Amino acid sequence: MIWQFALRYFRARKSTSAINIIAWVSVGAIAVGTAALITVLSVFNGFTGLVKSLYSSFYPTLKVVPVTGKTILFTPEQLKAVSQTRGVANLSASIEEKAVLRNGNEQTIAVLKGVDSAFSHVAGVQDKVIRGAYDISHEQGYQAVVGLGIESALGVDVEHSSVPVNVYMPKRDEAGFSAGLPEQAVNSGTIYPAGTFAIQQEFDSKYVLVDISFLRNLLDMQPGEVTSLEISLLPGFSEKKTKRALQELLGENVKVQTRVEQNATIYNVMQTEKWVVYVFLSFILVIAAFNMIGSLSMLVIEKQKDITILKAMGGRNSLIQRIFLTEGLIIAGAGSVIGFSLAITICLLQQHFGLIKLGGGSFLIDAFPVEMHYEDFILVSVTILVIGILASWYPAQRAARQEITLKAT
Repeated sequence: MIWQFALRYFRARKSTSAINIIAWVSVGAIAVGTAALITVLSVFNGFTGLVKSLYSSFYPTLKVVPVTGKTILFTPEQLKAVSQTRGVANLSASIEEKAVLRNGNEQTIAVLKGVDSAFSHVAGVQDKVIRGAYDISHEQGYQAVVGLGIESALGVDVEHSSVPVNVYMPKRDEAGFSAGLPEQAVNSGTIYPAGTFAIQQEFDSKYVLVDISFLRNLLDMQPGEVTSLEISLLPGFSEKKTKRALQELLGENVKVQTRVEQNATIYNVMQTEKWVVYVFLSFILVIAAFNMIGSLSMLVIEKQKDITILKAMGGRNSLIQRIFLTEGLIIAGAGSVIGFSLAITICLLQQHFGLIKLGGGSFLIDAFPVEMHYEDFILVSVTILVIGILASWYPAQRAARQEITLKAT
């Protein structure tokens, strides 16, 4: 009965057209706010997905690093146990260290990342090579794959030249420095750039990939000594469960990081920005709530006779209150349905046709990326429900408190 009364009040013509206008303005404001929230949150999801795809080209699904210090020594038994852990698909050992690279008169500082043959199975750098080839072999000299920024800084030509690049790296002990002999404190080697990768500036201007044996020899490291273990998972296995199993296996001297934890700063910033935008755009719905209050208050005045009759027939105050609360929820629900439909249409058009372009001539994507997540629809639905109830509460209370005024005839 409550829904029947509320739907009738919503659809029926009022004695004053202003009440209808204000009600539909409320519906329109909620629809606009809903569409704006879903669309903007979907754009943030798109950018987050884009960043994750870029980072997945360089960072593994799980990464094992030492809690203290730069390196950690793994025994063959430990490595075998890690590779046999449930969910682990591939295991790659790596060593990272800063070095000075020099090509003729050009030089730059870069991070050398020594990787083994399994690295191409835990990351996707080989798919981002834009010139030359992904080659870190060392049969005829140590080959290297350099970032686009490093290639530009050194002035190398990976396709038409085999000019060696000199690598200078400080020794791990301080004997040379303490003796006042800088030349004895530096190890040097030679690499031959064979390919260039382009992911994004953070990687392109920082990293050079070489075979892990090159760095192990240059740094006089023991077999099994690494800066990290990089792991990919079998399809369908949970990151959290595998992480927990590896942490229990390897103990407290290491920490196992997911891809999000490896890049916690950027992900936290993106999530914070998303929540800030959600809060600000929710004010559109708050403004719509004021329209609802006005619309329902005028409706209460319009339906004074109906309220009096219902109370005279034994209707309790709670019944009257629920009728007008339901009326407010119908207004909010109608606006949300229209808003969801509008947002889905906009997002689908953007996904298929890229109507809104990105400026600056980005080499990655031309249009704003969009990803719709059901969690956003739930969040916005709950937000609308709360705002609808709060906006309807005062008019509903006012209607329930209205006194019976029957006139004698």
